[in-house]
Amino acid sequence: MNPEFEQLGVQVLSMSVDSVFVHKMWNDHELSKMIGRDIPFPMLSDQGGEVGKLYGVFNEAEGVETRGRFIIDPDGIVQGFEVLTPPVGRNVRETIRQIQAFQLVRAAKGAEATPAGWRPGKPTLKPNPNLVGNVWKEWKVKQALED
Repeated sequence: MNPEFEQLGVQVLSMSVDSVFVHKMWNDHELSKMIGRDIPFPMLSDQGGEVGKLYGVFNEAEGVETRGRFIIDPDGIVQGFEVLTPPVGRNVRETIRQIQAFQLVRAAKGAEATPAGWRPGKPTLKPNPNLVGNVWKEWKVKQALED
């Protein structure tokens, strides 16, 4: 697994409607040649599409699942998701950034919010009624301080 996921205490799983045998063939004959090693996390089989149906990514007519990424917090609540069609790849860096943002907000118990593009160490926003309609002002000041 990606060491950054491990540092964040995150468990990564993949799932598709393919059997575990198809997963093995894909790993052995495709993925391992692309990344130079075996897939670094468990690949689960959802042959009936039951899990995919729960997450709204199973296409019953075609018997396939659309590519989706779900960030699920320790309480089992989906905090973020992204669904992409097969021609578009996912971005691991963005996934890690979002996990870091969700973890910061969770640790702050809602006292901090991370604006678009936020990265660890960058300014956050403090949610309050005065912030409504004024996020741009607050963000502009914080951006100026960074420059």
